[in-house]
Amino acid sequence: MLTGAIFFVIAFATLAALLWAGFQLFQTVENPLADRLEELQAQAVVSSGHLRRRKGGGGFLNSFLYLVSLIPGADEYLNDTEKELAQAGIRKKQALAGFVLGHLLFFAALFGGMLYLQRDNPWSQRFGGLIAAALLGWLLPNQVLHRLVRRYRQKLQEALPDTVDLLGIVLGTGLALDQAMTRVSEEMQFIYPELANEFYTVVMQVKAGQERSKAFQMMVRRTGLEDIKSLSAMIIQSERFGTSLASALKVYADALRTRRKLRSEAAVAKAGIKMLFPIVLFILPALFIITLVPGLLSVLRDLKGGIGAR
Repeated sequence: MLTGAIFFVIAFATLAALLWAGFQLFQTVENPLADRLEELQAQAVVSSGHLRRRKGGGGFLNSFLYLVSLIPGADEYLNDTEKELAQAGIRKKQALAGFVLGHLLFFAALFGGMLYLQRDNPWSQRFGGLIAAALLGWLLPNQVLHRLVRRYRQKLQEALPDTVDLLGIVLGTGLALDQAMTRVSEEMQFIYPELANEFYTVVMQVKAGQERSKAFQMMVRRTGLEDIKSLSAMIIQSERFGTSLASALKVYADALRTRRKLRSEAAVAKAGIKMLFPIVLFILPALFIITLVPGLLSVLRDLKGGIGAR
């Protein structure tokens, strides 16, 4: 049984690799201008939240997405997945198609593997296993994507205090906001690359002719963080009313550090409650066995000796 399962996994992986190599060979030549237009359109979809109709052509991946979109209800799934990929920091052109293709292959592999392992069982026994495999095959990739979104947001959250503080220092030297954000993104690229890329994206959008308020709103929608929303509102209001942004950013950085400290204290306070269940389930039984069993054995041995003496 185990040998058959291993052979099935190896055969499936080999077939998937051959199919992927064939798809790469027959892909069309990339058009940088069309890629940039499609990227801007994808960002607009993420910002607006409206459904976007897929079009055929443009290579295997686009054709694959178009065929998937023909399924009833698949447009909403594709747009939600594209939005979550953007919120996880995965914004390449082929990201959506790669995720959907991997999702379907994982679903098919898990379902087919369960069907192969239960090939000798009657259908009444196969049903439960197939339902479990289908649920795992469909839900597990989505949970992985949700986890990536949470991890990306956590990295942005941790990077905000130091980055905002540095932005206030750079603004205090007399640089304009766009130049300061570019400088900060360059300095923070190797420490906090996620937030540095977000700042750099905002600067590039402003240079391309986008309104600064609109660019910051798009960053808020991409990240979905309240702290970044507050930062964007502060920058926009400071630019609108002509107030000192450097001093405001310094105060806001202190507030962010205070929030980070409170989150750390809350996590430490929850650690005791989270450790309660492992202690009760794993540590206490072993402790009882170590401390009580020798005494019980000694008592039983004494009782047996007393009964034998009588």
